[in-house]
Amino acid sequence: MITLVLLALFNGVCISISRAVNGRLALDRGAFSASLCNHIVGFLFLSLLLAMVGGFNGDFFGQAPWGAYLGGLIGALFVALNSYVLPRLGTLRAALLIISGQMLAGVVIDRLRDSNGSAGLQILGVGLILLGVYLARMEKPLMTLIHERIKLLG
Repeated sequence: MITLVLLALFNGVCISISRAVNGRLALDRGAFSASLCNHIVGFLFLSLLLAMVGGFNGDFFGQAPWGAYLGGLIGALFVALNSYVLPRLGTLRAALLIISGQMLAGVVIDRLRDSNGSAGLQILGVGLILLGVYLARMEKPLMTLIHERIKLLG
């Protein structure tokens, strides 16, 4: 289990680095061009990797239902939207908002698949992340505002 947790954390680091790199590329080339470059390089990398491990077997698409291939479309849209948003919002805000969207979607998907569990606590968690985004964009830190209010009262 610890290996899976470490892999998931490493994946998060890779996503953050990828977002920042693609965001920079989007400033020069545009969001869709940056997304296209990202996917071409990714395609070449995965093709090379599959060739090295013998993963090409002729049955490329297999027996998966057609809807299972929408992940590629959604992934390309994700990279393009992220490449556009990240340089304009900043890495931290964009990442927090994207994670919030992922958590909201996760809550909905889990509720549709299995109605057991506490959706209320999960939605509260998303709300706390959104509150964090709001507080992070304040010009004065929250504690400074609290101290100023206390001085006015006392």
